[in-house]
Amino acid sequence: MIRLFDLSLKLNGFPIKKAKAELDKIVHFSKEEYASFIEKKKKEIVDFHLNNNSFYRDLVGNKKIENWNDLPILNKQNLQKPLEKRLSKGYSKKNIYLNKTSGSSGTPFVFAKDKYSHALTWASNIMRFGWFGIDFNHSYQARFYGIPMDSIGYQKERLKDFLTHRFRFPVFDLSDEILEKFLQKFKSKKFDYINGYTSSIVLFAKFLEQKNIILKEICPTLKACFVTSEMLFETDKRLLEKQFGIPIISEYGASELDLIAFENPQGEWQVNSETLFVEILDENNNPVPHGTEGKIVITSLFNKANPFIRYEIGDIGILDEKSTPQKPILKKLIGRTNDVAILPSGKKSPGLTFYYVTKSIIEDDGNVKEFIIKQTKLDTFEIEYVAEKELVSEQIQKIKEAIDLYLEPNLNFTFTKKTILERTNRGKLKQFKSYL
Repeated sequence: MIRLFDLSLKLNGFPIKKAKAELDKIVHFSKEEYASFIEKKKKEIVDFHLNNNSFYRDLVGNKKIENWNDLPILNKQNLQKPLEKRLSKGYSKKNIYLNKTSGSSGTPFVFAKDKYSHALTWASNIMRFGWFGIDFNHSYQARFYGIPMDSIGYQKERLKDFLTHRFRFPVFDLSDEILEKFLQKFKSKKFDYINGYTSSIVLFAKFLEQKNIILKEICPTLKACFVTSEMLFETDKRLLEKQFGIPIISEYGASELDLIAFENPQGEWQVNSETLFVEILDENNNPVPHGTEGKIVITSLFNKANPFIRYEIGDIGILDEKSTPQKPILKKLIGRTNDVAILPSGKKSPGLTFYYVTKSIIEDDGNVKEFIIKQTKLDTFEIEYVAEKELVSEQIQKIKEAIDLYLEPNLNFTFTKKTILERTNRGKLKQFKSYL
């Protein structure tokens, strides 16, 4: 059988065979070999960019670099410059992989990867999905994603869907009428796996719950569901497992880097230690002990086109105490650093705290399908929700009491019922947003 996926990568100049061989070698290193490999790659990538990238040289400046922690932290604002000013010597738009971030962090930018680095990203994807019996060359994907609405972008994405053996369910309209059409596709097509945005897939599961349908029973070929780009709450995971009847796997990645962490068959969120070097740092950019929360800072070990060295991705997380350099485990992903609510008392609280508190109460009766929270003033929050019927005063009172308890009293909330919630231009649902 033609390996169409591998062939399409090869035809686009991405040396996937070589990348797969290198990744396989890294995975099978002994503890000592891995320690030597990681130090060598860190030194190589820094030396390469200091010698070949004026943007990175300027960022480092005249600072004397004696050890890894002396290197500057690279942030998204640094990268909001024309790409031509950030490319390394020998690279141009003709010999790179070019893309842009989604802007879900509020700081979008264009980035580049050299073609071998991008091939390694795909090799990494192929390996991890393979843990669950998924083969990109043959497995049929049900894809819950956005799609460009301009004619050229739309056709280009549809062609990519064909070459990568996937059927796309656009997520901009998730009304019951559309979800019914999704359901009919699962009855008629032999999908092997589901992949896409968490909130959209959860909404589909709630629709199935209303109809008392187990997806695996009407689409027996399904093996697994992979959710990405948005937080997966434990209650939602249980709902997905119940309504789909298949394993639910969380991935965490960034388009400019690679897969950062991927749930392994043992249920651990295993960090990518083959193509990335991941650090958890405090506010002063010092490494924190395992088990302590801090900002996630990542080095792309192979990307020569565009430096991502000690790159602050904008997320907060915790590495598990049992992590080793070769097998780091992400214990918890807390959310984005810019999704923090500042309260009148001066207290800072991750926006997701509101979401956790509100979610448990709102979903008691299954009426509310999804919701978002916006902070408009220091003491004022707006909750927009999609539901069959409006929240009653008893539910609102319960939410206020829970927020008084978990956060602080005297916060003002308004509740607005909507028919549809605003998503990003890629179809993501931003669950908390501060307008301060």
